[in-house]
Amino acid sequence: MEIKEILYQKCKDFVDKRLQTVQEIISSNQKALQSETKSSAGDKHETGRAMLQLEMEKASQQLVGISQMQQILSKINITKTTKNAHLGSIIKTDKANYFLVISAGKLVAFDEEYYAISVSSPIGKLLLGKQKGDVLTLNAQTIEIKEII
Repeated sequence: MEIKEILYQKCKDFVDKRLQTVQEIISSNQKALQSETKSSAGDKHETGRAMLQLEMEKASQQLVGISQMQQILSKINITKTTKNAHLGSIIKTDKANYFLVISAGKLVAFDEEYYAISVSSPIGKLLLGKQKGDVLTLNAQTIEIKEII
């Protein structure tokens, strides 16, 4: 398996795991809401329902974010390589290695660390469109691009 395939699959797994977690939260909150309606009345009851409603709203927002990540992943062509950094590129710098896809944190493949970052992140915006040999500055630190895959 190629490095991009491995990193791409790790990002898909990351999104799938988040989706599963959020779905479990929604399911448990729905069950709790149903049991809340059957329990005692009064202020305690209303507070409990309000807290569960807030949790449900938060989970719904997370679902929207997960859906957006899935859309981004579906647009990526991991076989495409260009000289310029683009969505789906692996960018190796003198400081760190980046996979320009979604914000999924640190990934490890072939005993090397890669940071899965989105194009809308500060470093992602800086790297987008850059080429091998380009030097950029982030937080008063210079970063040189060594390779783009």
